[in-house]
Amino acid sequence: MIGGGQLARMTHQAAIALGIGFRVLAASPTESAAQVVADTVVGEHDDPAAVLAFARGCDVVTFDHEHVPREILQQVLDLGVAVRPSPDALHFAQDKAAMRQALTEMGAPVPQWAVVESASQAEPFGERVGWPMVLKTSRGGYDGRGVFVVRDSAEAARVMERPLAAGAVWLAEEWVPFEAELSAQVARSPQGQAVSYPVVRTVQTNGICTEVVSPAPGLPPEVSAQAQELALRICDRLGVVGMLAVELFWTKDGVLVNELAMRPHNSGHWTIDGAATSQFENHLRAVLDLPLGAPDPVADHTVMVNVLGGDHPDLYSAYLHVLARNPRLHLHLYGKSVRPGRKQGHVTVCGPSLPELLHEAHHAADYLTGVVDE
Repeated sequence: MIGGGQLARMTHQAAIALGIGFRVLAASPTESAAQVVADTVVGEHDDPAAVLAFARGCDVVTFDHEHVPREILQQVLDLGVAVRPSPDALHFAQDKAAMRQALTEMGAPVPQWAVVESASQAEPFGERVGWPMVLKTSRGGYDGRGVFVVRDSAEAARVMERPLAAGAVWLAEEWVPFEAELSAQVARSPQGQAVSYPVVRTVQTNGICTEVVSPAPGLPPEVSAQAQELALRICDRLGVVGMLAVELFWTKDGVLVNELAMRPHNSGHWTIDGAATSQFENHLRAVLDLPLGAPDPVADHTVMVNVLGGDHPDLYSAYLHVLARNPRLHLHLYGKSVRPGRKQGHVTVCGPSLPELLHEAHHAADYLTGVVDE
């Protein structure tokens, strides 16, 4: 797995149970996965020599992020090493403009969009779809980075003064009023076997996912089925192998595709404790072309809340309180140094009463980070 973050760390846990040799390319020996994976190679994901040296001896290369340059991945393929998802598929997660074009061509529901080169092109788009609108950099953004809500042409001009990453363009999209944000996750193997997890509701705070509820509360069955069918269709059409997360807006008229992630995803962390097979195990099964595991939930509801860094660097001191207060709580920390707003870990609770689960999960996350002290 290229990338040594928490996704690689949690994938490693699934690899242990399956008895799979697991190697990680991490940027530093202090990254989350590097702390626990014995076979860690230190190197940068955009260094061809480092990636090729890492890939030699691997049967399959996969990712915990989408930022490896396509030309490097082609060189890995030339070594005879499988790359899953393929560079051709990963391209649509790396470039939002290419993703929007592919989804539009396949008839998937998306917000109105256009590639704009200047504020003078953004202004008529804004006038057509209505202000505010959204400007995105087509490459390099994640967790809300590179996404700007602009309220008029002057604000659009100020945003577009920012330098773009190599190969990136500005993508203008309509601002979508939504009932909720959803995520539909599927896993697909090279031979085309696919499974679909329950559609979940996600909550974003300052561009970072802070809460996931499975299944999405209040979502009509027909909308859930529409989202799952759409995710499976996108996965098949784009040739994705492994996990695919389709982030969606639920509107009064149905669902619209917001983003794609071709890897395990924050919206699927609940599956470790709340599903028969976690997203991490199914990602491994998929990229190794093993039969996929059941995505069935193991409880009526599962709530996952992210633990974001605050002013308290010692999270361990809170264990006694949160674990004694709620023995059903599942706590996952990522071994990161504490920094305000940084994803330090997550908590998960499963059970029959959604209001109780929401209270329990948020209390644990808040106590761990010092927001509450009782």
